[in-house]
Amino acid sequence: MNGSMINAMVSMNGLQQKLDLLADNIANANTVGYKRKEASFEDLLATKTQQPSGFTQPGRLTPLGFNQGWGSKLGMIQPDLAQGPLKQTDEQYDVALTGDALLEVITDAAGTRAYTRNGALQLTLDDTGTSSFLTTKEGYAISDVDGNPIEIPSEIQSLRINPDGSLIGETAAGAVALGQMRLVQAMKPSLLSQVADNLYTVADGINVTDVLRTVTAAADSDISIRQGYLEQSNVNLANEMTELINVQRAYQLSSRALSSSDTMLGLANSLRG
Repeated sequence: MNGSMINAMVSMNGLQQKLDLLADNIANANTVGYKRKEASFEDLLATKTQQPSGFTQPGRLTPLGFNQGWGSKLGMIQPDLAQGPLKQTDEQYDVALTGDALLEVITDAAGTRAYTRNGALQLTLDDTGTSSFLTTKEGYAISDVDGNPIEIPSEIQSLRINPDGSLIGETAAGAVALGQMRLVQAMKPSLLSQVADNLYTVADGINVTDVLRTVTAAADSDISIRQGYLEQSNVNLANEMTELINVQRAYQLSSRALSSSDTMLGLANSLRG
């Protein structure tokens, strides 16, 4: 009975984490550039038990040993980087990525890097007030191919962003090249950690080059940047709600198993007297 209680308890813990994950997906169904999270489960190690020889009976064909399972646990959580639908906004600072790529952003003065699919961008003035940087709505600077923030001089009247991520500024004197956005591709999405503000980072102790590689939209035909569009969340509410019901049913079943084990244990204790 203790084994069945442990089995149910461990399974309920993993299912609770899956419920939290589904709730996060549903809550971000309308978040620009959000990528749904998906989880995988794995069995815990089983205990192989050998029965005493007294269990041997004439005609028994099965061996005496049996395996005792201990439930399942949540094995891995990773983002589903599938393409989300595009919404046209006609805003010159809005960009949507098509294909398997992420924008690199600089999150602090120390040059810490993070990655996102959220292309809702804006101009943010620098400390001197004479120039601006292309940033996310949260103020994180977009990185160029050299790893530097993309500066937009004050004389720029309009900005054109080409499909390869290069930026062309229009001034009274003519067009000016302003750099090119740096795009990366996740070779191992499971090693990306989702943090605040719809960003992904690579955890400390992991070599970034083992997880991400730099890509160029011009060389990879399936990757491009579309100005005046925003990529919507790739969460499908119908699928998430169906999965939510399945997980709730599994959680209820494990809960009943736990209650039944507790009842049986109480009956056994009452019989000892």
